[in-house]
Amino acid sequence: MTGFLARRLANYVLLCLAATFLAFALASLTFSPLGQLQGRTPPPPAVVIEAKRAELRLDDPIPARFAGWLGGVVHGDFGSTIAGQPITDELGRRIGVSLRLFALGTLAGIVVGVLVGVVSAIRQYRFSDYAATLFSFLVLSTPVFLIGTLLKFGGLRLNESAGTTVLYFTGEFTPGFQGSWWAALIDRLSHLVLPTLAIGLQQVALYSRYQRSAMLDVLGSDFLRTAQAKGLTRRRALFKHGLRTALIPMATLFAFGVGLLITGGVFTERIFGWYGMGDWLVYGITQNDTNIVATVTLFVAVLVLFSAWLSDVLYAALDPRIRLGR
Repeated sequence: MTGFLARRLANYVLLCLAATFLAFALASLTFSPLGQLQGRTPPPPAVVIEAKRAELRLDDPIPARFAGWLGGVVHGDFGSTIAGQPITDELGRRIGVSLRLFALGTLAGIVVGVLVGVVSAIRQYRFSDYAATLFSFLVLSTPVFLIGTLLKFGGLRLNESAGTTVLYFTGEFTPGFQGSWWAALIDRLSHLVLPTLAIGLQQVALYSRYQRSAMLDVLGSDFLRTAQAKGLTRRRALFKHGLRTALIPMATLFAFGVGLLITGGVFTERIFGWYGMGDWLVYGITQNDTNIVATVTLFVAVLVLFSAWLSDVLYAALDPRIRLGR
């Protein structure tokens, strides 16, 4: 098992570097970082443009520029933006925003989605199964920006009914808020509820569909009948053996859904005013900033790497053939 996990981790590190290099190369080939400077009225002197070109190393080969940037990353320096601001100063705050926003929604979506999928499979073709299927199809077919807008309208109605502000629609916290740590925590949670729902609802809809299908494949298996023949109740056999087997194909889905969630969470961050990594990626593209794009890509790649490695750990824990090296 240790050898299996070590080999997988080495592969993920190489993939992480390859993904970051490709993003850096594509950004370098397509971006025009001097465009805004050249488009000013009146245009700056040629010597100023040449100095900026030299500062950004635009005449160096892309592999050399990437090697220089990566060497700085190893020492904790992610370079500077086109405006000259250190990326490291902004990076920590952006990562914290994204992790706070997506961690709870993802975790809740996975847990609830798996439970809904299992119940739907066990109660196949009953009312609860039809209701879960209808909910999943409605959510999956609705764009995230529409879900976010509907949640904001629902929160507004709730506030109007309560006669006070229960849920907030914009930002991580109330600017200028002063109070005890408990009041500050309540304020942050009030800002977190709606965007977490926007993320969690789609996760529940997605994972419940896959888990239902995986569980149905297991329900008619011989090993479940054997377990019941040996004296286990149907419920104990399902949750001790059936669910364990049905979770194996889900492990990979859990891992690689994380990266897609971060990059696809731009709409959620924009709708609710959470300026995290997804919003930063859009900003970097609009500003033709290669270093920002490469930094966000590296963050997403590392997050996917870590999630994929955890899925391998889960896979090895669920499948005895991996632990035994078969």
